Amino acid sequence: MIISDRQWVETRDAMRRAGDRFADLLAAVPAPAAPATRSWSVEQTAAHMVSLAWACETIVEPGSGTGRDAELDSQLRGTQVDTVRDLNDLLLRQYLLERDLAPLAVRLREHVRAVLRATDGRDPTEAVDWLGGSRLPLGGLLAHLTNELLIHGWDISRAGSLRWDIPPRDAGLFIELFLVGVTSYGYGALLDSTAPPTPRRIAVQFRSRHTIPVTIVLDGTGRYDGNRNRVTVAEPGPGDDVRLSFDPPTLNLVLFGRMSRLRAALTGKLVVRGPRPWLLPAFLRTVHMPDN
Repeated sequence: MIISDRQWVETRDAMRRAGDRFADLLAAVPAPAAPATRSWSVEQTAAHMVSLAWACETIVEPGSGTGRDAELDSQLRGTQVDTVRDLNDLLLRQYLLERDLAPLAVRLREHVRAVLRATDGRDPTEAVDWLGGSRLPLGGLLAHLTNELLIHGWDISRAGSLRWDIPPRDAGLFIELFLVGVTSYGYGALLDSTAPPTPRRIAVQFRSRHTIPVTIVLDGTGRYDGNRNRVTVAEPGPGDDVRLSFDPPTLNLVLFGRMSRLRAALTGKLVVRGPRPWLLPAFLRTVHMPDN
């Protein structure tokens, strides 16, 4: 996988901006106990984000004395897409007990800065361990944290009737560096919990004016160990089954359960074309994201 110097600079700048904006947003929240998601209040959502930034710091600086232990290591290795909730619950129950928004904002800035310091000058294609025995490039790790900040900032802003913009290029890094990165480097057991694919090959082409076009292929034929190694990255081609034209913020909100596919389609920001567009739901039953 190639990550250009320009993409690396963009990714680092996007994470820095998202971290600062998220911390600023916390200072404007009128009701910290208000519900932000189906499961969490605003203050719990903020704590969740701080726990993710801290976990990211432990990944880029292993053994740095940040407090990661064997129990958390085991949970990280055993996490799959549909059990991410268990990891999040462990982080909030055992590793991040603070719920006051002011100190959480301070800690978030500190962890984001620590991640940026630890990755300064490093190769963005350097492989790091992630959930479920997966691997991904440093650039993909930072793009993932940026997306989490943008999605949960959206959650908190809605709870407090506050403004929150999701920059399209920043959001597009999630597909361009994280999704492509973890698929290319090896997604391990991440999809072990998702539905088995239909017995055919499904190629979905992702196109946006904010990202590099890419095709993700789900191979439901042949012999595999469950869903492992069935999903690969390919160059876009005329034979792809589905062509998905998307606005990155809209696609990410759909992938993480914040917006329905119907609503996204009605806005014109998610357009499904191609010779076999009806295969997209089958693809997404296997290749999907957590929704908490």
